[in-house]
Amino acid sequence: MAEPGVGIIGAGFIGRFHARAIWDLIRRGLLKARYVGICDLDEERAHDFARIARLPLCTTSADEIIACEDIDTVYVCTQTRFHKDLVLKAAAARKNVFCEKPLARNLADARAMYEAVRAAGIRHQVGLVLRHAPVFNVMKHLMSDPGLGHPMAVLFRDDQFFPIRGHYASDWRKDYEMSGGGTLIEHSIHDLDLLRWLVGEVASLRASVENFAGHEGVEDLAAVSLRFANGCTGHLVSVWHNVLGRPSGRLIEIFFENGYFATENDFFGPLRYETYASGGPVVLTTEEVQRRYREMAGVSEDIYQAAIVGYAMEDYFFLKALEDGRTPFPGFDVGVRAHVLVDAAYRSAAEGREVEIPGDG
Repeated sequence: MAEPGVGIIGAGFIGRFHARAIWDLIRRGLLKARYVGICDLDEERAHDFARIARLPLCTTSADEIIACEDIDTVYVCTQTRFHKDLVLKAAAARKNVFCEKPLARNLADARAMYEAVRAAGIRHQVGLVLRHAPVFNVMKHLMSDPGLGHPMAVLFRDDQFFPIRGHYASDWRKDYEMSGGGTLIEHSIHDLDLLRWLVGEVASLRASVENFAGHEGVEDLAAVSLRFANGCTGHLVSVWHNVLGRPSGRLIEIFFENGYFATENDFFGPLRYETYASGGPVVLTTEEVQRRYREMAGVSEDIYQAAIVGYAMEDYFFLKALEDGRTPFPGFDVGVRAHVLVDAAYRSAAEGREVEIPGDG
């Protein structure tokens, strides 16, 4: 595919990030792609997007985006409830798909979506954005040193204010029918995927959830204890609170036999570590983390600066893969595996027991 034609379904909070990033990358000549159309049920909001980017197609109908002959790549950025239907329609129309996380409200629907895109032979990517975070890519590279020995323990705290408020203003996230759950599926699906990527496959887990805000079926506290196949133990606490002045943040600490790694910023750094070979504590500044990431990812300063606005390296790599005829990453297969862990955590909390994780996903 020489020049992807992009249509975005959903012009809400996350849709705005993707729309601005794609438009800016194309405008700067950093991608050979065409931003063709925007869809949102709020007609005025859709028109605002279309006017800024001079889009030829502006509609309130998702079907019109999917049917458009000039669009071969569809972004699904709606509320979670609508992901499955839209992805299945896009797959039936043989359109490549980027779908925001979580793929669906539950594991069964996520698997059905993966089967649909695989059967259609289309390219696909899920919005697990931390896979493209500079700090975690650099951390993973540093942790590949065999001299570190075995990973022993992971401590992970993830907190943000309940995203129905503040700049998120995603009121639908308090509705179980729209979201499928709370902080575990809507936010910490990132964390469970990240832990699997950084540390290794999860063998079993035990979880509990609590609901302080009182929105039925939408937990605002999740605690997950993980046992990894390599013997490492992990503990994740995920909180949605009401402290609006506190930014979303993740604190992760990973202990090896011969090393320690930590960061409190979930994208840029800094990154702290101390290993058998470091001669003492080391702090990689935000600038150094980003420099190393650019080198590892093979992207120029121009591309990085354009795509980093709105955390949109994932958009660059998705559309660049389509442009080059390559398979994007992370695909729906990775998204399904993250759903396996989320599903196991919910079952563990409901049944009050440890749940084994199947090796085949």
